[in-house]
Amino acid sequence: ITSFNTDGFTYGSELSGNENTSTYVAWCWRANGGTTSSNSSGDITSTVQANTKSGFSIVKWTSNNTANQDIGHGLSSAPEFIISKPYTSGSWSWHVFHHYLGSVGNFQLNGSAAFTSSTNTYGAMPTSSVFRVGQPGNLMPNNSTTNVISYCWHSVEGYSKFGTYVGNGNADGPFIYTGFRPAIYFVKVATATNSWFTYDDKRLGYNGRNDTLSWNNTTVEDNTYQHDIVSNGFKIRDSNNATNQSGQTYIYGAWSSVPFKYNNAR
Repeated sequence: ITSFNTDGFTYGSELSGNENTSTYVAWCWRANGGTTSSNSSGDITSTVQANTKSGFSIVKWTSNNTANQDIGHGLSSAPEFIISKPYTSGSWSWHVFHHYLGSVGNFQLNGSAAFTSSTNTYGAMPTSSVFRVGQPGNLMPNNSTTNVISYCWHSVEGYSKFGTYVGNGNADGPFIYTGFRPAIYFVKVATATNSWFTYDDKRLGYNGRNDTLSWNNTTVEDNTYQHDIVSNGFKIRDSNNATNQSGQTYIYGAWSSVPFKYNNAR
């Protein structure tokens, strides 16, 4: 990517994102137009770009190799979904927090493992001002120089929602109420091993053939896992273990493209 612009972004000649005749999808969130601020609410001063109306912030901070450190996120409510990755040292995973049943633990965006209940990565439930990282290691890479980027979201009525549901193993699967028509949503089983599956309303396929992409795999899209996108949520239409295994708990996150409440959430 060669530039971020007021109306989008510009891609260069790298074939992994600009191969001739290949079709791509990008999911984009508006933060604060590139304007950042220093946040000293926690133990580590962070650089934050926040859109408080849409419940989204980008947080840059530097590891200090100390356990149980709080970091200011710049939002007005506690984040319910956080993706973090060290980016200036070694080969590190994308570590995910989801307010899954009020538990503190970890998923990996680049993996398919079930939820792990632990305070090693995210040290405590986030508050309205900070989130906490735990023991040196995953997000504290045993030094005091590694930069980390964190993307934080919380639910906003009519625009976004983060929650859970339990599969029934039936082709007449659960209906998940979001209160808006999702433009994009993801599903990941929390209590078993399986991939992250993402649906959106821009790629080919519509109810009966909504195509999925997997965040942790390099496979092309497919329509194996049938969902319907409806005006107030999404409905699962298959019994596949990926999104509807009987008795298993799934996490999800969903966003609307044109929020009823905030009109593009600006």
